[in-house]
Amino acid sequence: MEEKRLLYIEVHQLKKQGFRISQIANRTRLSRTTVYKYLDLDFEEAIEEFDVTSRKKKLDKYQDWIVNWLKEYPTLSGAQIFDWLQEKFPEIDVGESTVRRYVNEMRDIYNIEKKETTRDYDSVEELPFGQQLQVDWGQTIQKTVEGKDVKLYFIAFVLANSRHKYKWWLNRPFTTDDTIRFHEQAFEFYGGIPEEIVYDQDNLIAVSENAGDLLLTTAFQQYVRQRKFRIYLCKKADPESKGKVENVVKYVKNNFAKNRIYSNLEDWNEKGLKWLERTGNYKVHNTTKKRPFEVFLLEKQHLRKVSGLLSSESNYTESITRNVRKDNTIHYLSNRYSVPLGTYTKLALVKLQVSNGFLKVCDPSTGEIIQQHNVSAEKGKLIKDRGHSRERSKSLDMLKQEVLGLLQHEKAAEFIQRIDKEYVRYRRDQYVILKKTAQLHPSWIHIALEKCIEENLFSANSFRDVVNFLVRTGIENPLSQEAVEKPLVEIAVATRDMDAYLQLMGGKKE
Repeated sequence: MEEKRLLYIEVHQLKKQGFRISQIANRTRLSRTTVYKYLDLDFEEAIEEFDVTSRKKKLDKYQDWIVNWLKEYPTLSGAQIFDWLQEKFPEIDVGESTVRRYVNEMRDIYNIEKKETTRDYDSVEELPFGQQLQVDWGQTIQKTVEGKDVKLYFIAFVLANSRHKYKWWLNRPFTTDDTIRFHEQAFEFYGGIPEEIVYDQDNLIAVSENAGDLLLTTAFQQYVRQRKFRIYLCKKADPESKGKVENVVKYVKNNFAKNRIYSNLEDWNEKGLKWLERTGNYKVHNTTKKRPFEVFLLEKQHLRKVSGLLSSESNYTESITRNVRKDNTIHYLSNRYSVPLGTYTKLALVKLQVSNGFLKVCDPSTGEIIQQHNVSAEKGKLIKDRGHSRERSKSLDMLKQEVLGLLQHEKAAEFIQRIDKEYVRYRRDQYVILKKTAQLHPSWIHIALEKCIEENLFSANSFRDVVNFLVRTGIENPLSQEAVEKPLVEIAVATRDMDAYLQLMGGKKE
């Protein structure tokens, strides 16, 4: 450890003398990564780093996670691993520089090299608060949980002064309707509209990032007139005009998306929003040396306030598709909205139309409106139409009529009526027991029913116990004259707690 301390001192002395990193590495026979590491350490940190009695580090308990991530994804940066640790372990209390040094140390120990080219942009003069929003598109290829590749598309927004970011993903190329919709989401996210919005001319007019959909269409031009913002078009890869959003696209790809496993679009977007809050808008920006969310609090005051929705005179309608989930709900803006029971079995996809605060769920082939909800401003809620609950009364009546048909006795209706009165919450379970018993022992049900009425035993379980007793007595023909005339012996009917019957029969409370 003394040797490392001497090397640490030598590295700092050489740096003060003006030597470059490569020259220091050659002189000290250290890797450039180690040279950077030593230069990042202050003297107290170096003492702790090289003290054999205090080798245990805060990140040691996360070492397996970090090493496995590096082995699987060698190009991971220290910043990305810091974000992953925060996502995986929200309670973690450690600085990014500590993570970066630890990652470099793990690379040295396990010989995990990182070979990656980077692109830098020239800095430009800062714009006033609220003047400009930059917009661009990007796409990535992610691995799914099944190990397959899926192409994802995203639109990114960034306020030019504060660097406050917003983004949204799709699993298909963007259309003009999508672009209008996500502009609305961004304006809601920012709480206002800037004076001008900068776009990449090549992307707007054609091809790759948005799959050729034209933004300069009648619909988009009408939208611009309604929202009253200026458009500034610049050439692709023009850092002087839109380098800020190009950096955001790169940042989203390399810090959020790179090496992340994709499961479904809703989960991906929810994690993306959390990433913005935790990392994208929270970390100190390299150029401004400020946290974007803090500067945004000032810039927000300079944005032009707008209503949450377009005016009723607008013919703008948001139209997207959604998967129908097994519980007959669809996801929209972090909320679940119910659709009629049976929709999942009939339709794999539905079309959503959002206009003037209403969410319409439509059949994509016919355009028929399946359901309509008010759009909720809250998050994580279930917005459910009461009519979408299971039609229990209808199915219960059908079950009741089926039981009456199986009993086929003049007093069956009386018997069922008393059961309904005694077991209001358990009627379905009572009917199920009666149905199973009648189907299993049809020859005994008349005698058992008469006995239950005579003994005032108005319960499906009592009925079943009587039938089981009659079966165990061994009477050959319960419907013969001899059996009918033979007096029935007293039957001791066992009584049980209703929960026991529910557990045995697999029933559910009504």
